[in-house]
Amino acid sequence: MIYSMTGFGEASKEIGDKTFRIEVRSLNGKNIDIRFKANSNLKDKELALRKLIAEAGKRGKFDVNLTISSDGEEDSKINPKVMDKYYQDLLSFARANNIETGDILQTLVRLPNVVQIGDGEISEEEWEIISELTREAMRNLMVFRKEEGASLMKDFVTRVNGIQTALIKVDDFEANRIVSLKERIKKNLNQHLSEENIDRNRFEQEILFYLEKLDINEEKVRLSQHCKFFLEELEVDKIDKGKKLNFISQEMGREINTLGAKAQNSDIQQLVVRMKDELEKIKEQVLNTL
Repeated sequence: MIYSMTGFGEASKEIGDKTFRIEVRSLNGKNIDIRFKANSNLKDKELALRKLIAEAGKRGKFDVNLTISSDGEEDSKINPKVMDKYYQDLLSFARANNIETGDILQTLVRLPNVVQIGDGEISEEEWEIISELTREAMRNLMVFRKEEGASLMKDFVTRVNGIQTALIKVDDFEANRIVSLKERIKKNLNQHLSEENIDRNRFEQEILFYLEKLDINEEKVRLSQHCKFFLEELEVDKIDKGKKLNFISQEMGREINTLGAKAQNSDIQQLVVRMKDELEKIKEQVLNTL
């Protein structure tokens, strides 16, 4: 079971003439990063809301939009200072870039803090509503993440199985690889030395030493273990495991690279390229895993 870092959750509730609504969107990120947009009268509650989101979301970049709207006209007002600042900045930018301003008023009223709604203090009852809606939105977001994670998991299994299949096929070329290496060394030796000048015992010793340096059995065993470990980690009952999967994929990459460097065989090199292709796709998806 894994969770994606991409998600969306929302929750809303109407109490009297007021509507409370929160939307949370998340993307991948190494740590926790929360961008918060809310009514100005919620500024003193922002820290508490950030804590709720961080505890539920674990990791990622979060865009949070929390609004309290009201049907009552007395609860809405325009902030002229904020509006004037936006207007001057937009006008200056438009003139500098030869852009038609058009109906700039419609743009201005949509900008943050221009129209302030419900600017009075938040009551304890309203704060409880906001807190519960935040928790509900985060629960919905985690459900979304879990559904996305199911697709990621299927892809991971397919990619790791692809690496394992290619690794098994390496054995088909292992015997010919050793023979080819011996013949190539012997051919090079005969080109530079006459037959009677070759010390057969020394030659065999050097062949064994050379073949030992190019032995790929350890890499094959370790890569197989890493693949097995990766698949086992996917099944662990834990929400945040993206960093661990990233570490395992790095170890897989080291073994594949070493295998390719030692191969000295075109058929095995083709299998190594196939493994690298699968691993790159795994690494891309790991970055979006919680």
